[in-house]
Amino acid sequence: MSDIRVGTSSWADRLLLASGWYPREANTPAGRLAYYADRFNLVEVDTTYYALPSVETAAAWVDRTPPGFRFNVKAFSLFTGHPTAISALPRDLRPGGDPDGRVRRRDLPEPTYEQLWERFRAVLEPIAAAGKLGVVLLQFPPWLGYGEAAKRRIIEVARRCRPLRVAVEFRHGSWFDGDNARYTVGFLARNDLSMVCVDMPQGHASSVPPVLLATADPAVVRFHGHSPAWGGRDKQEKFRYAYADGELARWADRLREFARETDELHVLMNNCCGDQAQRDASRLAALLRRDRHRPGTDRLTLTPAGS
Repeated sequence: MSDIRVGTSSWADRLLLASGWYPREANTPAGRLAYYADRFNLVEVDTTYYALPSVETAAAWVDRTPPGFRFNVKAFSLFTGHPTAISALPRDLRPGGDPDGRVRRRDLPEPTYEQLWERFRAVLEPIAAAGKLGVVLLQFPPWLGYGEAAKRRIIEVARRCRPLRVAVEFRHGSWFDGDNARYTVGFLARNDLSMVCVDMPQGHASSVPPVLLATADPAVVRFHGHSPAWGGRDKQEKFRYAYADGELARWADRLREFARETDELHVLMNNCCGDQAQRDASRLAALLRRDRHRPGTDRLTLTPAGS
């Protein structure tokens, strides 16, 4: 039986907190996560991309969510090849020089890089031990194009996450150009890596098509929206998009069929502008719940929050 989990790519970003989605009484980190987890059974942790939280913080996330809840955790930016602010590194691992500068892996001594990985895995440990870790999300930069060197890099990063489940999101169209598409799918399947399907604006160098194929469990679909400002630098405008009823209905049909190819499907709204992601995720979940009662959907389960 295929489980479909629906959630959003954040539960505590500044714009969401200011939107009024949380009731006044949910005024603490614990209260907000509990409120979120009462409505959704999946969330993506994006704070780990920007900095490494403490192990105690990760353990608190586990304690504030019900059994069966899932966290998909985004890998630290340095691991996936993004220039990373020095200030994002733990104080004792920061290199000398400009404190406002940025670093890449090549700028750090090997022992420092290894220590960063050790601390990241320590953050994942309490989540995994509780059975609440979905996948580690490797979101690679827009300049990582298709090629053998890039594949080796992906395998090396994924190896450091094992035995945990790993999902890969590409942001360069060359991975799906022509014959590359089938080679990309085969590469991920052979290495037991979940291919992240993204719904996003097309026509940009970072655009990839919304390919619904299960290369490993769980399958992951992320919705970025279709903002006309996608190519700009304003992050808020880049994700300012509300899915229309018809769009969500069509996606519900596609997701229901896709869920037959995998044991578990993770669906995440990433149009995080105010509370739009939460509202669209709620609407999509309601459509999928309704679809359970349609003919031919008896093998699909929309896992309820708290299970």
